[in-house]
Amino acid sequence: MKYLILGDGKLGTELQKQTKWDYISRKKDGIDFTKEETYKNKLEGYDVVINCIGYTKTYENEQKLNWELNVKGVITLVNICNYMNIKLVHISTDYVYANSIENASEEDVPSNFNTWYSYTKLLGDGYIQAISNNYLLLRTNFKPKPFPWKTAWDNIKGNFDYIDVISKLIIKLIENNAIGIYNVGTKTKTYYELAKQTLPECIKNNNGFNHPTNVTMNLTKLDKC
Repeated sequence: MKYLILGDGKLGTELQKQTKWDYISRKKDGIDFTKEETYKNKLEGYDVVINCIGYTKTYENEQKLNWELNVKGVITLVNICNYMNIKLVHISTDYVYANSIENASEEDVPSNFNTWYSYTKLLGDGYIQAISNNYLLLRTNFKPKPFPWKTAWDNIKGNFDYIDVISKLIIKLIENNAIGIYNVGTKTKTYYELAKQTLPECIKNNNGFNHPTNVTMNLTKLDKC
């Protein structure tokens, strides 16, 4: 199997570091994620494309960029992969469950948080489910290691972890040829509990952005893979 990572942000860089798979990026290769003519030919010869491109500024009320990257770009990529018979691995977010039930499984109906980020990520997920011929859709959440901020929320709980840990789980699913939707994470914790693992002096701070307090996911399917 021949793999290609699309994007060289934090996750794309970590996946490439751990696997040495090929990658292309908007900056290095000058691609426009919404225009297939700028990168379609670069996908030729690959069996699997891992899409790590997306607008990820979670709390910014930026409608246009969220729509361009998280919806329009995904539609373009799905259509290319279908045409070229390439499996698509797409990185989504636990925020699609933010207004759903606690400990949401892949079979539960997702209900996104009230931001353009989570709304457009859910729309992208839906297009993949409806149109893609061969996909692995991963709902996850990761943070840089070590924890880069001096304060952390202790009123948000979920299955997030550090980027190196989440990347290992993603790679395992890809190499095991998993298909469909998977929740990807580790045991339930708060951001504060995660931060304390690498930054003992971190202090609690529950002020600031409007955010969901529960993005927990059921990981039974992941554990069986």
